[in-house]
Amino acid sequence: MQYQKLVFVFVVLAFFLTGEAQAVGDPATGKDKAAACAGCHGADGNSMAPTFPKLSGQYAAYLVKQVEDFLKNKRKDATMSGMAAAAGGPQDLEDIAAFYASQKIMRGTAAESSLAAAGKKFYIKGNQSKGIYGCINCHGKNGKGLARNNPYFPVIGGQHKEYLKKTLHDFKSGARTNDPAGMMRNIAKLMSDKEINMVAEYLSGR
Repeated sequence: MQYQKLVFVFVVLAFFLTGEAQAVGDPATGKDKAAACAGCHGADGNSMAPTFPKLSGQYAAYLVKQVEDFLKNKRKDATMSGMAAAAGGPQDLEDIAAFYASQKIMRGTAAESSLAAAGKKFYIKGNQSKGIYGCINCHGKNGKGLARNNPYFPVIGGQHKEYLKKTLHDFKSGARTNDPAGMMRNIAKLMSDKEINMVAEYLSGR
């Protein structure tokens, strides 16, 4: 538990004290360049398939980092690992990211259920008995984020439930490893399948 606390404090302080350069792109130009992405992510970043993440309103810096991680093989996916190379050069990537970031922030359909209520409680308070801090500390109220130039803590409120569950399970199993200082892996490993399901249920409705 003490280790979790130290990792959390280190990552948060490192970001807010040193800062990160915000991706500089042209959303108007990026709209045309993002045409190849529309098949999976939707024309405006609101994908219809639950396994493809919504990108609408996502932080540009976060999107740039994820594609760069695919290019550097720090993150792997059967589809995206190949598609990342088709994004073009650094400026193309920043333009595409700027386009998606300029769209209305992703929204879900609120699900009023006991599972969503439990997920909200977990999202805000975490599970202190297991050393899990509330997700709100990094991802903000309702999962809508904290800082637009933050490449580490994305917008997750309104994201597809199935994609959120897959992401957490990938961090838990170690299939995904591009989180800063292993922070998400350490958290996901402590989460039960029930906790993953209920927090995904809550967030997908924001």
